[in-house]
This record gives sequence, structure tokens and C-alpha cells, in this order.
Amino acid sequence: MSAAPVTQPVSAWIGEFVVLAALWGASFLFMRMGASEFGPLPTAGMRVLLATVFLWPILLYQGQWPQLRQHWKPALLSGLVNSAIPFALYSWAVLHITTGLASILNATVPLFGALVAWVWLGDRINRLRGLGLAIGFVGVALLAWDKASFKPDASGVAPGWAMLACLLACICYAISASYTKRYLSGLPPLVTAAGSQIGATLGLALPALWLWPARMPGASAWLALLAVGVVCTGLA
Repeated sequence: MSAAPVTQPVSAWIGEFVVLAALWGASFLFMRMGASEFGPLPTAGMRVLLATVFLWPILLYQGQWPQLRQHWKPALLSGLVNSAIPFALYSWAVLHITTGLASILNATVPLFGALVAWVWLGDRINRLRGLGLAIGFVGVALLAWDKASFKPDASGVAPGWAMLACLLACICYAISASYTKRYLSGLPPLVTAAGSQIGATLGLALPALWLWPARMPGASAWLALLAVGVVCTGLA
């Protein structure tokens, strides 16, 4: 008979959860600071590259490289869906909408995640969960509805398209969560994190180099990318 899973008390993880939320929330500001000078794709590419550089030596030190080598295909593929595509979409979107609105739209990730898990993995959605999902989607819609204009602004891009880019990024996160649960379950978190960032780096390398800015960005943009890559991605 297998042992019952051990459930940690809230006090054991709530602090880390709050710090994680703060780090991920700050990433929208740093992405905007970086993308304003680097451009969206180089920003996304540098973000995952710096995260890879941060995580790689830790992976080797922990002796978990053999596990990544054994599962490298699903790990690298998860990076395309979980990091490369959504980071590029968000880096573009935050140039056309506020970082606050982008973070509000990001709240749909667990909502889409529940729907994807229901369709793909067969996770049940009972009446209470269904009610919660409906309330969540309605809440986000009410907060963002008045910003959903498809009339081009001063930059020539309608905010509505940027909002749709954010929602597409959220769907990518949701798909990645179910993908990870199905194909990478049981692997150490460091293996999954490092593998996904390596995959994202490989996927974004050529587009980032192709669109690299002709003028060298300033120190503030470099510091923003360092923060979003190392702290908000690698550490988080």
C-alpha cells in the first residue's frame, strides 16, 4: 500500500509563493524597459539566454545533467511553448498596453489551465470549479473590457491586438502545464526549468540575432534584461 501524500501547511510555502508572485509580476515592467530598446524578440531571447546561463551551472552542480540528457526532447519542446512563444508575445504586447493590464490578463493562466487539463488530461470540472472559472473570466473581462479597443493608437497598433497577444501567451502557459504534467512528471524541477530555458534559447536564437538593434541599448535596458532573465525567470 502506498503512503498518503504529505501536505505541507500553508505557513511552509506561503512566503515563497508571495515572493514568486512578486518576481513574476515585476517581469512585465522589466520586459517593457528592455523591449523599448532591444525590441520584442531580442528581449525574449536574452531573457531565456540569461536564465539558461544562471541555471546551467546549478544543474551540473546538483548532478542532474544525466536526467536532462535522458529527457531532453520533451524538456526542450516545453521551452518553446512555455517560454519562447509567450515571452515574445508579452515583450511585444507591453510596448502597446500598460504593464498593469498585461499582468491582469496574465491572471487567466490558471483559468485556461483548468480548461486545457479538462480537455487534454480529463481533469474533472465540477459545478463549484466551473462557477469559479466563470467568475474568474468575467472578472478579468470587466477589468480589461474598456481597454479592448481595436482602433490604432499613436504607435499604429490597436491595444486590442496586444491584449489578444497576452491571452495567446496565457493559452501557451496553460498548454505547457498539461504537457509538463503528462510528459515531464516526476523529473526534478531544476531539470524541467533548465531544459525548457535551453529549448527556448535555441528557438529564439536566430530571430533575436536577426532583429538585434543596430544601436547599442543603454545601461538601463541591459539591467532590465539582467533582472528579468536571472531574477524573474531563472531564480523564480
